[in-house]
Amino acid sequence: MRPWMRLSLVTAASLLAVQAASAQTYKTEAVDRQVAAVEAKLKRGTLKPDWESLGGFRAPEWFRDAKFGIFIHWGPYAVPGFANEWYSRNMYVPGNTAFTYHQNVYGPQSRFGYKDFIPQFKAERFDPAGWIALFKQAGARYVIPVAEHCDGFAMYASGMTDWNAVAMGPKRDVTGELAQATRAAGLHFGLSSHRAEHYWWYNAGRGYDSDVNDPRYAGLYGPAAPRTLPADSPDSEPHPSHLENWQPPDDAFLRDWLARSTELVDKYHPELIYLDWWTMAPRFDPYLRKLTAYYYNEAKARGQGPAITYKGEHFPANAALLDIERGKLDSMRLLPWQTDTSVSIGSWGYAQNDRYRTAKSLVGDLIDIVSKNGNLLLNVGPRADGTIPEEAASVLRGIGAWLAVNGEAIYDTRPWKYYGEGTTFAATGEKSESANKTFTSSDIRFTTRGETLYAMGLDRPADGRVLIKTLYAGTPYLERPIASIEVLGGSAVAWQQTAKGLAITLPAANDAERMPYALRIRFAPGGRAVSAR
Repeated sequence: MRPWMRLSLVTAASLLAVQAASAQTYKTEAVDRQVAAVEAKLKRGTLKPDWESLGGFRAPEWFRDAKFGIFIHWGPYAVPGFANEWYSRNMYVPGNTAFTYHQNVYGPQSRFGYKDFIPQFKAERFDPAGWIALFKQAGARYVIPVAEHCDGFAMYASGMTDWNAVAMGPKRDVTGELAQATRAAGLHFGLSSHRAEHYWWYNAGRGYDSDVNDPRYAGLYGPAAPRTLPADSPDSEPHPSHLENWQPPDDAFLRDWLARSTELVDKYHPELIYLDWWTMAPRFDPYLRKLTAYYYNEAKARGQGPAITYKGEHFPANAALLDIERGKLDSMRLLPWQTDTSVSIGSWGYAQNDRYRTAKSLVGDLIDIVSKNGNLLLNVGPRADGTIPEEAASVLRGIGAWLAVNGEAIYDTRPWKYYGEGTTFAATGEKSESANKTFTSSDIRFTTRGETLYAMGLDRPADGRVLIKTLYAGTPYLERPIASIEVLGGSAVAWQQTAKGLAITLPAANDAERMPYALRIRFAPGGRAVSAR
């Protein structure tokens, strides 16, 4: 038999296993009821599930004003807390460090599987009001918990699966409690679904004796379908940016995905929905359009300004918000957008011995992103007991202390005619960030609010001397003379507009870290001084 024929038979056998387990994988009656209700409302709704109808989307003003949000990755994967939040998949992949770690610590996957972490995920110290108080102290204006990660364990009261946090583990509606605490604190609430990747998430466990093959647990592990097309090696890694080369999800999974996604809309009324990467797979397109139309119609009927974030190019730019994971843009974008990254460097969920970003580096990223018409969604990964690591909490408090003084230059602002100047340029695109990249004292970023222009320096010069080259005397970008310049949290500064630039002398810094600073620039009366995008 030729090798490609053997590979095709392996993949076909895996697909047959998926089909055989489908009865235990989905709660078919609940899914059918939810999908039927969605279809009925779509027929009556103003927006229809086609891109032309959905093309009138505008980013809500609350999102444009908020600038800074908190992302939360929390689930049973926090119990082992090994390496990263992909532990639930990697523990079943022979050769992966998580596979070896799991066998050494917990035993073979046939006797102790991912399901066995759920009873240990007790969340006994989970305090939603305490979390939100910390996030508010950090200066966040919106909160986005992951309602379901790729592991298939719903962190909410789901009628589509018995594998949820109300029935098992914490035995609490984690998403609902966070929604209530967030809104009680006056913040905006959204949620995230990574359910799309679950189609193939546990497939590696089908190749040997593991509990993935036990039909009793199909509701958690199923469908555990192959990732690759029949002609490709089942052990190969399809290109993550070419999802047309992945095994397409079947109708049963896609209906379940739509039912779960719209269930979240109905139960928690999110103002923003974050969708992870695999919804870019071509087979999701008609279901994405149904979710988007349903969600926008429902949210607008409640008086909300809704938004869905997307990655890559699977949404038209005028139908949702672009999100760039662990990456930025090197230019201003006329349409609003978002970066999502994590306080911790190695993982999104809690991981033992992880490394953490500094408050200074994240404040610099926030300034850079906001100047380019974006928002920063910053992730934290709580421990299994519900506590937030002090390393992460300390960083959040540091960001909040800076925003308490300088938030005027961030919140409710809009980008200026150009984003800034300097010698540090951002790599563009997903997963392009560098945790070690630092800004210099030459890096200046601009925002505007009303008739005020803000100039923010991303690193405070040791001698206090700043030259903003693009604000030289006679620059065409300023239509009125500068009347005054103040450093936020301080007082007026000495300045002179010369032929080479706007020369400023800052007061002595009080902090050893030389945190970024913000200048408030006001103009003489008459005419227009600034022009926001």
